[in-house]
Amino acid sequence: MVQVRDAAGVDALVQVHDQAFGGDHSAVGRSVLADISDRPGAGAAFVVYAGATPISAGRVSLHDGTDFASLWGGGTIPAWRGRGVFRSLVSHRAVRAAAAGFRYLQVDASADSRPILQRLGFVEVATTTPYIMRTDAQ
Repeated sequence: MVQVRDAAGVDALVQVHDQAFGGDHSAVGRSVLADISDRPGAGAAFVVYAGATPISAGRVSLHDGTDFASLWGGGTIPAWRGRGVFRSLVSHRAVRAAAAGFRYLQVDASADSRPILQRLGFVEVATTTPYIMRTDAQ
């Protein structure tokens, strides 16, 4: 597992997200790259490699002035699912948050991630309903 520290790491993170979730995650990459330069210490992103191939990635945000850190974008490419990679990525980010003094973790979990998180000891305390704001007039 490697911490993302530069554009090459961001490219690997975006590659994983595109494969794991589908779609184009270049906006996430731009945000992570901006955070690396503009907000160091506000969080961290990590990529898991199998040899030279990025296979899993995720971020942890550290919310100063609160007891909460949040986990974002944890995903593993389909060929590597079911091998404990995601579980390891979650644990690594949780340890990182705890070492920084954060007491709680917030995660918006997909249906695929929810059972893994529950096995790791996460407890569902609320649910959210995602919406997409359409900008075209109807």
